[in-house]
Amino acid sequence: MSGTLYIVATPIGNLEDLTARARQTLATVDLIAAEDTRHTGRLLSVIGAKKPLMSLHDFNEAEATGVLLRDLEAGRDVALVSDAGTPLVSDPGYRLVLAAHEAGIRVSPIPGPSALVAALSVSGLPTDRFSFEGFLPAKSKARRTALEALRGESRTLVFYESVHRIGDFLADAAGAFGSDRLAFLGRELTKVHEQGVRATIGGLVEALQSGDIPARGEFVIAIAGAPAE
Repeated sequence: MSGTLYIVATPIGNLEDLTARARQTLATVDLIAAEDTRHTGRLLSVIGAKKPLMSLHDFNEAEATGVLLRDLEAGRDVALVSDAGTPLVSDPGYRLVLAAHEAGIRVSPIPGPSALVAALSVSGLPTDRFSFEGFLPAKSKARRTALEALRGESRTLVFYESVHRIGDFLADAAGAFGSDRLAFLGRELTKVHEQGVRATIGGLVEALQSGDIPARGEFVIAIAGAPAE
């Protein structure tokens, strides 16, 4: 009988957000596939678990998937974790999950933290319908093209962005949607210096330029959908 592939959500900042079920799963599986084995090793040390770790990231996922499938087919249980949050949500793992399904291997979710859901829940923007766009292209022209294509989208839009591009992203978003479009910016969610700012896109640009929003950490940006015609 084959093993089970567990998709385990891990904290996005506050270690207390690791669920009891996630702790138990990480402590009992035969192998953990991690985006960064050093990062996951520190998490395992905190919870007192010691398990074999295998690296699975964007650059080795195809090769790692074959190795992990053989382990699963041999009856070993495997947990997949990313550096933070729920795997596959702008993180690696899709190829492995797809291959497991195609091989008839059980895939089981261990739900938990997600920066996407955390930001939406406090954004004050409509959450009944939303579109998760993740990270947009790093190059300015491609990013502007992607934003322009979303100009008429009526659902709340959610993006991830790095500290190195947050200023350019907000400037391009103001150009695509208008500086008066309402938005929410979450920075360092669930961490010690957590910050959430609800303002117009133009207001967020000004707050970043003034330093009221420090250019440090990780960002989730939710933008209100286009108003009805």
